[in-house]
Amino acid sequence: MNTPPQSHKPSWRKPAGVLLILVYIMIWAVIVVSQWELIGKLPILVQAVIYLIAGVIWLFPLRPLMIWMETGKFKPPLSE
Repeated sequence: MNTPPQSHKPSWRKPAGVLLILVYIMIWAVIVVSQWELIGKLPILVQAVIYLIAGVIWLFPLRPLMIWMETGKFKPPLSE
């Protein structure tokens, strides 16, 4: 039985993108943790809101990176 040659070459963008995501998460964590003295003086509910926002906001800059990992472009493809 003949198998067709593989037409899809693995992309270097996915491993590079994963590495960039890990570096980004580490940098973000250092930034947030470095503010512990300032945040630690606030009431506990305010701290919770700040950490909740900080825990979600880091996701937004990752969208273009994820698109680049899949398509090679930073903007999503136009829908037709």
